[in-house]
Amino acid sequence: MSRWPSAKAKLVLAALFRIGWVVKRQSAGSHRVLARPGWLDYVFAFHDRNEIGPRMLARIAKRTGLRPKDL
Repeated sequence: MSRWPSAKAKLVLAALFRIGWVVKRQSAGSHRVLARPGWLDYVFAFHDRNEIGPRMLARIAKRTGLRPKDL
């Protein structure tokens, strides 16, 4: 069983901001390019109301340093 819960994209994005990610570029749609010193840029491509499942959260965490306790 995954240690990640499901979460709304808006909450995941807020958690990324809390750990130091900032919006580098944003398009008219849902795509946002996030930047953090020492990390490669990450494209966050979810609408705010979308539910992000445990497997996708694990993938996001691998590329951004997000941890379950950050949510």
